[in-house]
Amino acid sequence: MECASLDECIENWDSIAGDYKTLENVNKEYLAKVEEVSDLQGQCMKQVSHQKYRLNFIAKSLKNFENDERQDIIKRLWKDINQRRQQLSDIEQSLPKPNGTYLKIILGNVNVSILNKEDKFRYKDEYEKFKLVLSIIGFFLSLLNLVTHRRGIELTFLFLLVWYYCTLTIRESILKVNGSKIKGWWRVHHFISTVASAVLLVWPNSETWFIFRPQFMIFNVLISVVQSFQFIYQQGVLYRLKALGERHNMDITIEGFHSWMWRGLSFLLPFLYLGYIFQLYNAYTLYKLCYHPHATWQVPVLSGLFFILFLGNAVTTSMVIPEKLREVKIRRIIKTYTRKMSGNRLGADPKKSD
Repeated sequence: MECASLDECIENWDSIAGDYKTLENVNKEYLAKVEEVSDLQGQCMKQVSHQKYRLNFIAKSLKNFENDERQDIIKRLWKDINQRRQQLSDIEQSLPKPNGTYLKIILGNVNVSILNKEDKFRYKDEYEKFKLVLSIIGFFLSLLNLVTHRRGIELTFLFLLVWYYCTLTIRESILKVNGSKIKGWWRVHHFISTVASAVLLVWPNSETWFIFRPQFMIFNVLISVVQSFQFIYQQGVLYRLKALGERHNMDITIEGFHSWMWRGLSFLLPFLYLGYIFQLYNAYTLYKLCYHPHATWQVPVLSGLFFILFLGNAVTTSMVIPEKLREVKIRRIIKTYTRKMSGNRLGADPKKSD
């Protein structure tokens, strides 16, 4: 749209000049609010640190009174201290946090804290979708490598793996800064996977590579399918818990377990363990290839890395599941007991009225 005459141009200029003055005033107010918010954040962080220091001082002192006669007061204090620690943790979720060592190396001191709850959920949602999209791409590239033998496609796929796991380590570090309770092993797992992918990328076109290549591509097809199942399960859990308002928006993996989650997880677990067993099979195959006359240094290194991945994944998952099932059992017992007590009270009411 253009002005029909010079007078109309002047009229429009005068109009936007007035609008610009309004914009300037709004911008000044905005900058003042930003400075105010920054000051309030600093005050909150100091107060939180002070509260933690005093709590630790009281908790340390309480240990000296284990034989005191007033155990009821000591128990109440411990309960209040633990409750206050949880309250401080909730407050910290709304405050910016310093980057960890890895993020400082990658990004410097750029603040990556996400303070808005909806933005946190959106970031977590994008993280899951990113994994799904790359899993689908990896699935088709693996199939393509199974039916073709072009080195260019192989290198494209292997480079994608390196980039994917590098990106995951950065994204998960940002999740951690924003309060995610992701277990340490899963982060270590992706660092190891990055190294393994880099070793695969520099593995030359040798006889040992051609022997292992089909098995590795089948393994990636399986992993892509498992990750797709994980996405479906994780999204269902994330959206349901967000709707219930029971968990932090950045939580990932098997945290905050509920009885209704078992139905989806019981379907997922066999596929997870199948992937772990395949990792062990990869380690075994590569171990045998170590004795091949044309074996390069990549073979024993990858054998060790695949075995570490198998061991860490299997042990971590095997430790988490029984713990969460015990929580489900306790919840069921409490729920049954509560229903019985409610039923007893309802049954007693008519007698009281008589």
